[in-house]
Parts: sequence; C-alpha cells; structure tokens
Amino acid sequence: MRILSWNVNGYRAVLKKNFLDWLATCGADVVMLQETKAHPDQIDDEARAPEGFAASYFNWSKGRKGYSGTATFSNPTPLSYSESLPDDRYAGEGRVQLMEYEQFYLFNIYFPNGQAREERLDFKLGFYNTFLAYAQELRKKKPIVVGGDFNTAHREIDLKNPKANANTSGFLPIEREWIDTLIATGYVDTFRMFDEGPGNYSWWSYRFNARENNAGWRIDYFFVSDELKDNVVKAWIDMDTLGSDHCPVGIELQF
Repeated sequence: MRILSWNVNGYRAVLKKNFLDWLATCGADVVMLQETKAHPDQIDDEARAPEGFAASYFNWSKGRKGYSGTATFSNPTPLSYSESLPDDRYAGEGRVQLMEYEQFYLFNIYFPNGQAREERLDFKLGFYNTFLAYAQELRKKKPIVVGGDFNTAHREIDLKNPKANANTSGFLPIEREWIDTLIATGYVDTFRMFDEGPGNYSWWSYRFNARENNAGWRIDYFFVSDELKDNVVKAWIDMDTLGSDHCPVGIELQF
C-alpha cells in the first residue's frame, strides 16, 4: 500500500499547477493533503472526487474561511472514516482525518503551527498530547500510521540552520521533546529507517531562494507504531515535486 502526504498550501492554488496530472501519475493508493484552505463547494467535481479513487474526504475549517483544512483520496474505500480529536478544544479547524483499513488506522493530520503567539504554542502542544493519547487508545485495536505536516523539525539534521532557529517555534526544545516522546511511546520515523543523511527537507521558505539553496526543514513525516515497522518497505521525500512550499512525502507498506 503506497501512501503519500503533501501540504499543498491551498488546494485551489495547487490545482492551477497541474496537481491532477501529478495525482494521476503518482501511483498512490492513498493521497493525504494538508492546508487545503478550501470548502468542497469551492472545488469542481473533478477535483473534489478525482478519477481513480473510490473515496474522497474533505475536512475544512468551520470558523475561518481559507484556513487550514485536510483532504484524503483513497482507493480502497476505508472501513470507517472520522474527523477531529476527542476534545472539543481541538475541533473546528479541519486538521484531522482518520481512516480505518483492515490492517491499521491511518491519520492525516495538519498539526498546528506555534509561531503566531504563546497561546498557539500551547494549543499546538495540547493538540500533540491529545492526538497521542487518542492514537494509543486506538492502537489497542490496530496499529497506527500517521502522516502529515507535524510543524516541527526533530533533530539538528532536520533543518539547514539549527542554531539560528533554536528559539523559533518549529524547533523549540519543548516541541522536539514531544517527538522524542512519540518515539519513546513506540512510534518510528519511517524516513529515518532508510536515510540518516543530511539535506533531506520537506519545506522551504518562499524567501531568500531557500528552495534553490535547499535551506529547508523536514517537518512532514510518516510515523508508524512499532508493530508495523517490519511492514515498511520504503519511505521517501519527493523533493523534485513543485507546486507548494512543501513537497510530498511517502511510505510503502507490504502485508
């Protein structure tokens, strides 16, 4: 099963950059998008239910238009689908989609950014903890796969300029420690199973020619619970695919 995740920074914007052509040729069974910034009514039929996928799901921000949002295109149709975390404080921004398949649960999550102000950093950390507690409950039934924009680079190797960003949300010690906790709880950073090298990033600022200079951050991930580790046969970052300030990341599972 081949699963891709991509923060598209606006679904309507990326549609104008040959997204549907990319989708038709990417070879994925499931494609998960973050930061879609769109209500399904704002999208035409072809883009709302792309050819080749049995099921299409959109979760959008209910209170603020043109903000946040996730979408998932899946073939096969999941056994079940739901949205949000089991805490109303983290509902309403369209950040979570949960699909159940025969062998595992799959989360598509656009984790919050903590840069705007201290309250948003607190919101981000609370969201992190609520997600992990929920995943651990579900894990009693089936293994977990979670993909999306985590909005945190884990280690110094995961961004070009770690020292300059030591006090920037997205690389704060408290944010990085949560990823340590995720791993200690029994989740595996799938990309690092196959590549421990530097220079592998998934997001670049639009400023200062960051992408041309590969001055980026690795903040988009797939984690799997330990019991699925041996089923992961491939994980990658598709740095050559353009259309957003992020690029797609992928995982391939075999059963």
